Amino acid sequence: MKKAFFINGGAGRVLCAIPALEAYKQNVDPDVVIVAEAWQELYMASPIIRDNVYPMGHKDLFKEKLLDREIISPEPYRLNAYFNQKCNLIQAFDMLINENTTDIPETKPFNLEINKVDQAFGYNFVGQAKAAAGKEKVVVFQPFGSGVVKEGNFIIDSSGRSLELKNVYEIAEKLAEHYCVIVMANIEVPPPEKQLGILMPSNVNLLQWMGLINAADYFVGCDSMGQHYAHALGKPATVVIGSTCPENISYPDNKDFTIIDNGKEKRRYIPMRVTPDFTGERNNEDLMILTDETVNTIIKSVTNKLGKSKKVKKDEKPLANHVHGPNCQHAGKPLDPPFAKKKIA
Repeated sequence: MKKAFFINGGAGRVLCAIPALEAYKQNVDPDVVIVAEAWQELYMASPIIRDNVYPMGHKDLFKEKLLDREIISPEPYRLNAYFNQKCNLIQAFDMLINENTTDIPETKPFNLEINKVDQAFGYNFVGQAKAAAGKEKVVVFQPFGSGVVKEGNFIIDSSGRSLELKNVYEIAEKLAEHYCVIVMANIEVPPPEKQLGILMPSNVNLLQWMGLINAADYFVGCDSMGQHYAHALGKPATVVIGSTCPENISYPDNKDFTIIDNGKEKRRYIPMRVTPDFTGERNNEDLMILTDETVNTIIKSVTNKLGKSKKVKKDEKPLANHVHGPNCQHAGKPLDPPFAKKKIA
């Protein structure tokens, strides 16, 4: 019987399912049905499967597409090889979707496209940011994972995946000494006591962030969507990890990645989507608190690969803290992007 795959979870999970779904369409069923329970827009970046993807609530989806199919909801967190740190998310989805749960496959590459609009947005914003900061090189910094919440004046992530706000300010300030820093965040961050010289654009969607990371020089982040983009785009990155396992959620074999495992030998594996483990969560919630030495190690990992920015002529009109479209002139002359669709291999 033909199959329909329901894909749920966070944006990183969705992105990591795409290579396996592409292989299934190419090798098993060209008419495979994929139901996006979340983040449907991410599938638009895949020229192979975008026509096979349907949102929840699509008209007559059950009658027209699902009635004669076996419905599968692949869950990588319940795969033995995953919770024993023998495979990453991409491999786990591949094993479940393409029915190979005995051998660990090679990590399939991403085969995505950035469309012209998102390329233009990324190159224009980065060009304007360089002019505003007077720096030659740009670092995208994503300090928070999907579990972060704002509680009054506090930014909290009880899952132990996000950086502590104090460390966020420290890293941002040190990076801004050498680079133009663009903070990737989906939460309002309380302003620090002093100006750090960073940019924090609001209302940027996931595909626009793909364009921004594509146009930037480096990525610094945690267990988050941005690191998957950086891997897909071949961008150098520093990834700081606390409660989750690098073998599961990141790319230790990527030579352009520096992984700083702050939770090593201290974390307990949290069996998410298998069973609650409240004791383990309490154990892990402080694993992203960084020492001064670790903060300096993060900065050094960036400067070792990027060098330090050469100063460029600074635009006297500062880049405002909002999203700038392709035609925005607030911060100097935009760069001309390559308008051919860019493949991400």
